[in-house]
Amino acid sequence: MTKDEIKELADRFRNSEPQEIISYFIERFGDKIALSSSLGAEDQVLTEMVTGIDPGTTIFTLDTGRLFPETYDLIDRTSKKYKIKIKVYFPDHVVVEEMVNTKGINLFYDSIENRKECCQKRKLDPLKRAFEGLEAWICGLRADQSVTRKDIQVVEWDENNGLVKINPLAYWSEKKVWDYIKEHKIPYNPLHDKGYPSIGCLPCTRAIMEGEDIRAGRWWWENPDTKECGLHKK
Repeated sequence: MTKDEIKELADRFRNSEPQEIISYFIERFGDKIALSSSLGAEDQVLTEMVTGIDPGTTIFTLDTGRLFPETYDLIDRTSKKYKIKIKVYFPDHVVVEEMVNTKGINLFYDSIENRKECCQKRKLDPLKRAFEGLEAWICGLRADQSVTRKDIQVVEWDENNGLVKINPLAYWSEKKVWDYIKEHKIPYNPLHDKGYPSIGCLPCTRAIMEGEDIRAGRWWWENPDTKECGLHKK
């Protein structure tokens, strides 16, 4: 797929419903497309949509080894509700052991460089294995989630991973996500009800205060413009 075609598709689907977008790309890419889920609210919406369109579509998640207990429980509840097997990718234990034994168990608090190294080894390296053999991936990014995501398109070229990237909920509001979850009785992480709008690894996620940006609880000790793990790097 050329970059010109990706731009044309982004324009074509800009105002389309997510289900229409998902259906088109699943039909186009078949077993070469997957939904990457972090089990967040948006990804739960997409899981419901994807399984309703084609339950055989691959859905995978990354287990960094530092997730909340509630997240593990949600993997189980979601798998059972939709009668699917969410594929779980783990980091290389040898690489993680070396990192932790060299720099400490909570190295990410010491510097941005350390934090990015931890994200690389616990998330990005396993992600590359998950992407092997794929041509496209679906994810739950929304434009109003953070300053680093305000310019996303429904369809993009992911230069970092060499894949077509589909963001069916790019222009949805947070309210629309939660209205859909309630309407369709979609399982979600109970931490969302305790002030956690965005949930990642336990030591790198906190609840937010009223009025704070919805991503303020992720890597809260950093500036807003550095708050990405690299997974959605342009």
